[in-house]
Amino acid sequence: PCYFCQRNIQQIDFKNTKLLEKFTSGLAKIRPKKRTGVCSSHQRKLAKAIKRARFLGLLPYVTK
Repeated sequence: PCYFCQRNIQQIDFKNTKLLEKFTSGLAKIRPKKRTGVCSSHQRKLAKAIKRARFLGLLPYVTK
């Protein structure tokens, strides 16, 4: 079951960094669909939101 489908979330906000951090690894990489359990359409939206947040400096590209 998809996290976003269960909660009926249509759009993933790039400003919600707490939510986006759940779907990144300890090294700030985007976790794959198999690990997160998210459906394909939401995985694409999630990746786009994480990349936007990184570009604006809300999330790190890498951690030390």
